[in-house]
Amino acid sequence: MMLVEIWMMLVQSVWKLVQWCGSEFDGLLVFDECHKAKNLIPEAGSQPTRTGKAVLEIQEMLPQARVIYCSATGASEPRNLGYMIRLGLWGDGTSFENFHQFLGALEKGGVGALELVAVDMKARGMYVCRTLSYKGADFDVLEAPREERMMNMYKKAAGLWVELRVELLSAIEYYAEDKVNSAQIWRLYWASHQRFFRHMCMSAKVPAVVRLAKEALAEEKCVVIGLQSTGEARTEEAVAKYGVELEDFVSGPRELLLKLVEDHYPLPPKPDCFQQDEEKVMEFQRKRHYGPDMSLKGRVSKLGKLEDVSDNGSDEHPAPESDHESTDSDEEFYMCQICNTEEEKSSLLYCSVCAARVHPSCLAPPWTDTLTDDWSCYGCKEKVENYFKERDAYLTELSKRYDAAVERKSKILDIIRSLDLPNNPLDDIIDQLGGPDNVAEITGRRGILVRASDGKGVIYQARNMKDVALDMINIHEKQQFMNGEKNIAIISEAGSAGVSLHADRRAKNQRRRVHITLELPWSADRAIQQFGRTHRSNQTSAPEYRLLFTNLGGEKRFASIVAKRLESLGALTQGDRRAGPSLSAFNYDSNYGKKALTMMYRGIMEQDTFPVVPLGCSENQANLEEFITKAKAALVSVGIIRDPVMCNGKNGGKLTGRIIDSDMHDVARFLNRILGLFPDIQNRLFDLFTSILDLVIQHARTEGQLDSGIVDIKAKSVEMKESPKTVHVDTLSGATTVLYTFTIDRGVSFELANAILEERLKDEAGSSSDGFYESRKEWMGRRHFLLAFEGSTEGMYRIIRPAVGEASREMPLVELKSKYRKVSSVDKVGKGWQEEYDASSKQCMHGPKCKLGSHCTVGRRLQEINILGGLILPVWGAVEKALAKQVRQIHKRIRVVRLETTTDNRRFVGLIIPNSAVESVLEGLHWVQDIDD
Repeated sequence: MMLVEIWMMLVQSVWKLVQWCGSEFDGLLVFDECHKAKNLIPEAGSQPTRTGKAVLEIQEMLPQARVIYCSATGASEPRNLGYMIRLGLWGDGTSFENFHQFLGALEKGGVGALELVAVDMKARGMYVCRTLSYKGADFDVLEAPREERMMNMYKKAAGLWVELRVELLSAIEYYAEDKVNSAQIWRLYWASHQRFFRHMCMSAKVPAVVRLAKEALAEEKCVVIGLQSTGEARTEEAVAKYGVELEDFVSGPRELLLKLVEDHYPLPPKPDCFQQDEEKVMEFQRKRHYGPDMSLKGRVSKLGKLEDVSDNGSDEHPAPESDHESTDSDEEFYMCQICNTEEEKSSLLYCSVCAARVHPSCLAPPWTDTLTDDWSCYGCKEKVENYFKERDAYLTELSKRYDAAVERKSKILDIIRSLDLPNNPLDDIIDQLGGPDNVAEITGRRGILVRASDGKGVIYQARNMKDVALDMINIHEKQQFMNGEKNIAIISEAGSAGVSLHADRRAKNQRRRVHITLELPWSADRAIQQFGRTHRSNQTSAPEYRLLFTNLGGEKRFASIVAKRLESLGALTQGDRRAGPSLSAFNYDSNYGKKALTMMYRGIMEQDTFPVVPLGCSENQANLEEFITKAKAALVSVGIIRDPVMCNGKNGGKLTGRIIDSDMHDVARFLNRILGLFPDIQNRLFDLFTSILDLVIQHARTEGQLDSGIVDIKAKSVEMKESPKTVHVDTLSGATTVLYTFTIDRGVSFELANAILEERLKDEAGSSSDGFYESRKEWMGRRHFLLAFEGSTEGMYRIIRPAVGEASREMPLVELKSKYRKVSSVDKVGKGWQEEYDASSKQCMHGPKCKLGSHCTVGRRLQEINILGGLILPVWGAVEKALAKQVRQIHKRIRVVRLETTTDNRRFVGLIIPNSAVESVLEGLHWVQDIDD
């Protein structure tokens, strides 16, 4: 009802606004905080938000109004631009008929295409962004170490959730009568499952948070701890149950689990609440087995009324007899339903159930006892007694069933209460860091738990003090932090909106901020907002960000989606991308991640072989089979493998089942669910998934299909070959699309390569495998040489070749030694290196007989690079058509590149156009003009 009322208010507000403006309104509309309308075009399976629809309707009803979209939150996905219909990026006169075409093009173009949208909008003068750079800010990803007590808690909790799932399956089967309700139970179960283990992961990080905070304070810095939820509701419920004084801090995970079982454990209908009294039962029996009785006098009277004429044929009715002449008795007469003899009412027995009237002597055996008002005949008495016996037996069975269910529920609750689970992380951190006197809490909580003055137990008290109202307490706490009265602040999403906690030059507290993320937000939008609490303009120092994770594989899910968004926020916020690489290592929810997950599931289900050997399974086949068995059992326990069956006979007692199609590539569900597994199997599954993902990404990089956003073209020499050409001019803004042509030299001479190796050997930073290598096989009549040295990761080697310089990907040592052999002869390497260096300036690595001729650039040292820069979206369609005609797959994909000239250090960003596609692009645009220097 509330949602309907809100929607009606929103509709009325839209109409009032339109009515006030008038249909001819041509003034300015500013949609402030417009990101709230971003879900107008949601992902498949979701519905548009009412806010998004209202924003769209306002713009459609006021077609002549000027519009400004204003927000401090960047669009992290192209679909978030759906309500910005006035930008002119799609529709009539553009390369895209509608928003869905525009969205599809950007999704195919990857992160680089998003960069181009920002560049394009800036070129037309429709985009202004003033985001503060993250220059000077430090980002560290820290892993919280395992503690034995916490791991024991985690294992027991994981086991309990598995048992609870089995218990719910059984209870729903035996007790649940409403299948719709059972579906709701499972939705709540998995939602609670995710929140529970998320809180367990947060609790596992509490010791690390306390340690980092104390270290920062010792270094004369101050601390901001960021989290999303505070567990306030569970604290309030616990206080309501247990009282204001508690023995210890409330365990958020325990209260969450208790609430799930208390509110949603399925119980059968409760007996005793619908028992009928005997009078209603007998009335029911009477109406069911017999009709209403009628006395003889009544039947005679009814027959008399049916006669219409007198015996003599006269139309007149006979005159009634006078009262004093009447001889009828006041006593009513009835028929005995056994002997059919008419008798006075007082002489017959009356059955209160079937309404039958009989002589006492006609019954067999004759009735001789005293008569009661609720007397019933022998037949009815037997039926009623049988009914009550059956009813009592049924109610007894119901009662036993209900009591058994209540007992099972009670046992589960007792197990949960006895389980050793961590305290609410927020209360625990505040307590360990000195209590509310030392920690400023900026959250949405109304009350807090504090340790009693005598040290025994904790007390619940309101957050606001006598001289500070509750709605002003967060401002008061923030001011205490900024004044240096408290050097630790804890912020949540609910309480920190609009709050600035940076080292402001105007504030008394100008210590450098150390921002610790105890709980990372669900989206990059919110992550940026949380980071922005401590990173503002006019600050004396940029903050240090400590992104804290546990080594539990499943927890990285909470960084996955954030990393995915952060990669795309760089363009649309003009921010420094230094925040991105820290999280990019945890970006699993991608197309590559989906492919890797499918490959892993198929290996576990024995539909395919694993593309990599699972950890600990390289010794023999028995280890692999044991791992597969454990993996199947684990996935069954978290509901990913469904309909499990233990097959005997030729399958040797193997566990079988199925994974539905939608789950085969659902990375988010996989990472959510494995949180509920024992840490060992959880990490083995996660390690297998990431190993396969690395292989998938490596193959994509080798094939030139890896989406790396804007790719930097690095070369020894980059020079502009000729004057740029204008290929398109926007009629409205006058912005241009320009074709640039560059000449680049990617080669590395032997002298430079040898100097690089000698420098590395001097620093003693290399490994024994560093050095020059020669290919084991000949290619085009000669062997090839390269320089390899160990990179940032052990076992991975950076590769430098004579013709193309440093390779974009590092090569595993195993692959390096299988394809190449190390060469110690400097003369041999120098000669072969120089030959390849010279030959690559004239032809590609395929030789003079290459099918693509001069257009082929594979392995060519000297190249021509064509970049289409400036305004891109208006010519997008022409570029797509031209690239679709290319022979090589890598040339068909739209790629965004960045390049910097070596003479004047000018930077250019745009689409790379293969040499073979330049003519097709120009023909599609029909307009070229040289630009004077």
